[in-house]
Amino acid sequence: MLLVDVGTNAEIILGNRGRVVAASSPTGPAFEGAEISSGQRAAPGAIERVRIDPQTLEPRYRIIGVEQWSDAPGFEEAAGAVGVTGICGSAIIEVVAEMYLTGIISEDGVIDGTLSARSSRIHQQGRTFSYLLREGTPRITVTQTDVRAIQLAKAALYAGIRLLMEKQGVARVDMIRLAGAFGSFIDPKYAMVLGLIPDCPLDEVRAVGNAAGTGALMALLNRGHRREIEAEVRRIEKIETALEPHFQQLFIDAMALPNKVDRFPELAKAVALPPRKTAEAGDASPVSRRRSREDRAARRRE
Repeated sequence: MLLVDVGTNAEIILGNRGRVVAASSPTGPAFEGAEISSGQRAAPGAIERVRIDPQTLEPRYRIIGVEQWSDAPGFEEAAGAVGVTGICGSAIIEVVAEMYLTGIISEDGVIDGTLSARSSRIHQQGRTFSYLLREGTPRITVTQTDVRAIQLAKAALYAGIRLLMEKQGVARVDMIRLAGAFGSFIDPKYAMVLGLIPDCPLDEVRAVGNAAGTGALMALLNRGHRREIEAEVRRIEKIETALEPHFQQLFIDAMALPNKVDRFPELAKAVALPPRKTAEAGDASPVSRRRSREDRAARRRE
C-alpha cells in the first residue's frame, strides 16, 4: 500500500506487513494555487473540475458552490452570486492532464503553439503560449509557467514515491490511499495521467480524508491505539531523499507526462493516452536543455 498526503511537503509511506519505508518530498505550494497565474485556494467561485473537448479544444468546468457545469443552461446566472474567481488545486491537476490528453501540451509539457491556428484558446505570450480557460473578469488562463510549476511539483512527489519503491524492491503498488483535505478532492484518474502517482488499478486508488486528524484522535482517546501507533512509528524506515544520489534522475524522468520511462498499463485500460512524442528542439523544457548542454560538454571533455 502507498499512502500519500499531498501538500507543500508531501508525506509518503510505502509498506506491507513486513516492512514500511517513508519519505518527505518538497512539492512546493503549486497544488495549493500558489505560483499559478490564476491559482487560488479552494473557496466558492474557484474552478474545481475541468474537461476539454479533444476536437474543438473548448473547455467546460465546474466551480465550487455551483452544481452545473459551465456549458449547462443557467450556469452564468447561478455563478453570478459567487463569480468565477480562479483555479484551485484539484482543477490545476485536471486542466494540465486534460491539456496533455487533448494534445495541447506534449509529454515534455510544452504548449503546442501551432494549435493557435485551430483554436482561439491558444494564445501567444512572448516566446511561449497559454491556454485560455475563461474569458471574463478575471481572465483565467493556464500559462507555460503554470505547466512548469505543476511539472516540478508532481516530479518531486513521484520521484519520492519511486525512490521508496526501489527501497522496497517493488515495480508496482497494489493500492494507493490519498490522505489530507486536498487528497480527498483529487480525481485519481487525472492524478495518474499527470504522473503524480504511479500506475495502479484505478479502483484501488481512494481518498481516506483527514488521516492525521483521525490518528491523533485515536492516540488521544485510546491507550491501546496509542501504544500501537508508537510501535509502528519505531519500525518505519525514514529515507532522506536529499541524500539519495538516484533521486535527481528519478526527478528528471518524472518531469514528463506521465513519466519519461515508466509505463502506465493500468491507466491505459481506462484512458486513451496520447502516443509518446517530444517537443521540437527549440521548445525543449529547461531540464531537457540543461541535460543536452551537459551531454555536449561531457563529449567535448572526452
